[in-house]
Amino acid sequence: MFFTSLFRAYSRLAIFAVGILLGIQVPSFMDQYSQRIDAHFREVSINISGFQTTADRLFDGDLEALIAYYASSNDEVFESDADSIRLIANRYTRILNERNALQNNAFAVALHVMFAADQEFLDEALDQYSYTVPLNSVAIQWGIALAIFITLTMDLSIFGCQKCYRLVKGRKSGVSVN
Repeated sequence: MFFTSLFRAYSRLAIFAVGILLGIQVPSFMDQYSQRIDAHFREVSINISGFQTTADRLFDGDLEALIAYYASSNDEVFESDADSIRLIANRYTRILNERNALQNNAFAVALHVMFAADQEFLDEALDQYSYTVPLNSVAIQWGIALAIFITLTMDLSIFGCQKCYRLVKGRKSGVSVN
């Protein structure tokens, strides 16, 4: 009995410590992900700027009209360039949408990155993520919150199930368990 309670206590401490270490990575990862999105946005903005200037001048700013003009051209070079411009325009839109999603509060951004991030950029960020231990208030808040959440979840699921098992076992045997 003593070793069981000791194991539970140390398990909770270990789970809490892991939760803190994971939690302090959240703001750091979000920051690195955001920086990656910003860098891609700057790059694609430069790539599309010449075409957008042409669209502004000749098609009232309608980039799709420029792409349609290129696609309907009798010149094979222009036709193939329409696909290239469309790829750049689609990438610009994707990155712009991702960038806009990252303009919310920290919790909304974390949810977005966990559940709705652009897979290409998420994979890139994960591959090149550098683990840090920032000791600022945001990282500490995330660390403590995640540690408490994980610890409570583990307590309720693992250790709570033991109590339920004993109650069910006691009722089947006719013994009252408190």
